[in-house]
Amino acid sequence: MAEKERRYPGPDHPITVESNSARVVVKLGGRVIADSTSTLTLREASYPPVHYIPRKDADLSMLEPTDHHTYCPYKGEASYFSIPAGGERAKNAVWSYEEPYEAVSPIKDHLAFYPDRVDSIEEASG
Repeated sequence: MAEKERRYPGPDHPITVESNSARVVVKLGGRVIADSTSTLTLREASYPPVHYIPRKDADLSMLEPTDHHTYCPYKGEASYFSIPAGGERAKNAVWSYEEPYEAVSPIKDHLAFYPDRVDSIEEASG
């Protein structure tokens, strides 16, 4: 198996991870999947910002691990979870970097949600 390419954030592909003081709530099917005031916001190049929510602030009983994985040369390998209550739409709706690369190491033990696979990701200032 070929070794996966690894890249490092820089001026041509900036990545920042910052604490977010806002309350972030993720909902699906009228249920709160995650609710946190300890969210990290990852900004990467020209992509939309992504909220990474600590696992301790998510209802893990609502998530089901899947066999799906993706690879980012800047962050590492992502593992995925589905939210069975959301049906087919919520398949692989959540991802997590179990062993993120050093540049984004704060996102370890955090979850991120695809906005189009949940009902809402609300951000409200404290």
